[in-house]
Parts: sequence; C-alpha cells; structure tokens
Amino acid sequence: MIYLDYAATTPVDNRVLDAMMPYFHEHYGNPSSVHRLGQKAEAAVDEAREKVALALGCEPGEIVFTSCGSEADNLALRGASMAGRSASNRTWILTAKTEHHAVSRTAEQLEREYGFQLEWLDVDEHGSVTPESLNKAVCNNTILASVMYANNEIGTINPIPELAKIAKANNILFHTDAVQAAAYLDVNVKKLGVDLMSLGGHKFYGPKGVGALYVRKGTKLLPHLTGGGQEFGLRAGTHNVPYIVGFAEALSLAAEEREARTAHVKPLRDYIIGSVLEMIPDSKLTGHPENRLPNHASFVFKDADGNLLLQLLDSAGFACSSGSACKTGSPEPSEVITALGYSRDWALGSLRVTLGKDTTAEQIDSFLKALPELVEKTRKLNQR
Repeated sequence: MIYLDYAATTPVDNRVLDAMMPYFHEHYGNPSSVHRLGQKAEAAVDEAREKVALALGCEPGEIVFTSCGSEADNLALRGASMAGRSASNRTWILTAKTEHHAVSRTAEQLEREYGFQLEWLDVDEHGSVTPESLNKAVCNNTILASVMYANNEIGTINPIPELAKIAKANNILFHTDAVQAAAYLDVNVKKLGVDLMSLGGHKFYGPKGVGALYVRKGTKLLPHLTGGGQEFGLRAGTHNVPYIVGFAEALSLAAEEREARTAHVKPLRDYIIGSVLEMIPDSKLTGHPENRLPNHASFVFKDADGNLLLQLLDSAGFACSSGSACKTGSPEPSEVITALGYSRDWALGSLRVTLGKDTTAEQIDSFLKALPELVEKTRKLNQR
C-alpha cells in the first residue's frame, strides 16, 4: 500500500514513540498526585509545555493541552465568544465556509443555540481569506475572527499576519486553526500575531488524541470542561501524560526538521501537479498554485465520482482522500470546493494527494502511472 494521505494523519515517528513509552508503564503517576510518581509525571507535563512553548515562541503558561485539534478549536471559539460577550456584550463572529468543521460548525452552533451573530468571510478563487474580505466584514460588534492558517482540503495558505493585524487594530480576538499547517509552516505566534492557535499532534508524526491551544496571555476564555482545575482551569481532566510528551517531541522535531522535510516533499508535489494537469483532460488544480502547503496537491476532475475514484485507487494500492478525510463517503460536494465556485459536475470529482517525509519518487511514479486510467474508468462508470 502506498500512503498518500498524510493530511488525514501521519504515522507516529519512532523517536516520538520512544519518548512516550516510559510514561505508559514506568512513570505512570497522576500529575495531580503529591507523591514521587505524581511529581515525575507532573515534571514530564511541565517539560512538554516548555518544549511546545519554545517551538511556538511563547510562554509555557500560554499552552493549554487538549485531546485534539478539534477540541482546541472548540475551546477557542466557544471560550472566547462566551467570555467576550460577558465582558463587552459584543456578539459577532467572523469565519469562512472553507474552515474545518471544527470551526465552522462550532460557529454555526454558537449562532443557532447561543444567540451569537455569524458572518461568513468571502474567499477568493483560491480559497484564501484576503485582508480586504476581513476589513469589509469587521464591525463594532465583532468579538472574534477565526481563519485557518492552511486549508486541509486544498492546501491554500492564508495571510495570517496581515489578518491578525487587522483584527488587532479593531480590538477583535483572532484565532487560527493551524492543525494542518504546523507540519511545514512556521508557527511562531509572535510572527503570526494571533491571540489563539490550535494544533493537533497526529498531523506531524505525533499520536492521535492529543492537541494544544495557544492562548495569548490576558485572553479570557470560558472553560468548556470543568472539574479538577487542570490546564489553568480551562480544561479539566487527568493529563494524558504519554500523549502530551509525544505531542511535544513531535512538534519539536517538526520545527527542527521543517526545512529538510519541505525540501523533500515540494519537488514531488510539483511533479504530481504538473503531471496530472498534463496527462488528464478536464482536470484542474484546486487551491493556490504556489502559495500552498509544500506536501499538498489537490484536484477536481470533471464528470468523475471522487468517492469511486478513491475506491479504485485503494484497490490499486494507493491511499488518497477526496477533500477532507471527514468528507469521505459523502455524496454531496465538499463545502470548500463549492465555495471556490465549481459546479456540481466538477466539485464531485475532487482528489487530495498529500505527501510525507517517507514518500519516495518511485511511489509517485507508480501513482501517476495508475491515475489517468482510473480517472477515465470513473468517468465511464459515472455516465451509466
């Protein structure tokens, strides 16, 4: 099986696994316990927090560990909106339909169930939220804007520093979902200028089931999980020590090896894009042609069934995705692809190919040799 779905998840790096293992069976104490085993576990969490803070260019006290990137998104949006409304009575939330559902559906629920007003930010033909779009949408009642750093479906990188600057000038909190971006882009929060930023460990060779939320010092959040007061009172529950240790190690390695990993995947990505557009008629690249994640290639094929194509690719030994991993199996076009303006005959034929540090040129050659025939087969089957 040739794995080309690294945007969905990545295998755990052996170095990360080695760092985690002692905390499953040797140093297994509860960090809230007073005894030595508890102190050892607490020290591991503290060290992990410092390691994450170093990678993000912030203070350890600004890191809140969560169970995943989606939970971090939920805490950011709900926590900031609820706390902000109590403090200032402002109720407008700004985000885009190209966001991951952890953001867009949370924003919709805040509007539907909790009385907030939601405005969707316009995106350009590449799925990017422009500074002009945010400037146009801002009003005196805006409390929060949330724009993802890099899109999981189409790879487009948003101009986060410029957007964050606009938010700051208008006294608006700015959140970015950096879950997809952290594997390859600089996540220094001072350079980005964000107030809140979400991360998920399994996107950069860490374990599933752990994430983090950066919360700029002084930013008020309403806790969404109450209990024992862990994570500065923002996220109660016994710490998942081995996963937190693994998250920190994986993020640290991603920062250290970013340039080398990028240099490995980017030529392979460009080779895929050029070859697919040349070999397959009625094919288009989705997302920005240049300002995109270095490991990310995404396409639409006219009159093709994306889900059928995935099945055929799987049978041929290739693991890919159709848009977001969360979209697989859905008979409806992706909201992200639809937001780019594609008609249904194009939007239903999406394919996402994402690479990793272990992807080889030989694997890409095998994939490109098989793909044109499989796309043609889906088109023929789709016409019946």
